[in-house]
Amino acid sequence: MLIAAIAFCFGLIFGSFLNVCIARLPKDESLLWPASRCPKCLAPIRFYDNIPLVSFILLGGRCRSCREPISLKYPLIELLTGILTALFAVKWLGNPGWLAVSLLAVYALIVVSAVDFETMMISDLFPLILFGLGLAGSYLNPNFQGGWIVRLGQAVLGAAVGAGFIWGLAFLGKAIYKKDAVGEGDIFLMGAIGSLCGWQGVVSGVIIASFFGSVYGISLLLMKRAERMSHMPFGPFLALGALINLYALVKPECFFFVLPF
Repeated sequence: MLIAAIAFCFGLIFGSFLNVCIARLPKDESLLWPASRCPKCLAPIRFYDNIPLVSFILLGGRCRSCREPISLKYPLIELLTGILTALFAVKWLGNPGWLAVSLLAVYALIVVSAVDFETMMISDLFPLILFGLGLAGSYLNPNFQGGWIVRLGQAVLGAAVGAGFIWGLAFLGKAIYKKDAVGEGDIFLMGAIGSLCGWQGVVSGVIIASFFGSVYGISLLLMKRAERMSHMPFGPFLALGALINLYALVKPECFFFVLPF
């Protein structure tokens, strides 16, 4: 499909910019200057070596100047952004306003996830951006119903449920383990996600995040790359649940089976 192909190419280009955000924002560096450079030899990257995904393949995954390997995270972020942009473009083509809101949310969630994986920190900036998108896009949100005031109220309710739910987990975890079990950034992030996905998306999103987070944690334990009480990033899994619900809302009852008696 032509729309999907165009959206995919646009997503690749935007994914390249997201890589810049992921690399520089945690260091409080400018997104505009200096120009892209190799993180190892600091040689400027020529424009023909900065074509999303294509340049990585043509260069054999190595810097042209120092021949050091280029991290796989760069093409993977570009590819992920391209695929998600194409999927959302096809899904929400008939609702261009919500398509714009949801894509901006997708891009913010990609940055949050990558930074949290690398630094175990979530900047307050992106939850604020997501919360603003949730409120501003509430009238266009297909997960909400009613007039604009009612829809705005549903976004606020979702934010309150999201933040409250994770705060409750943090409180319970600290009471049991006597140390912080959930970061403050996760609380703000889930509140922002709730403004976009509503309270139902909060419930299903946390279930999805808990499942995939558990699979990730158990995998690290089996590979002896973590211990039982080791900290691990939860933001990327909350973001995964949000992405699924932004694409198609998963209602909480989908996780429960009603017995015939």
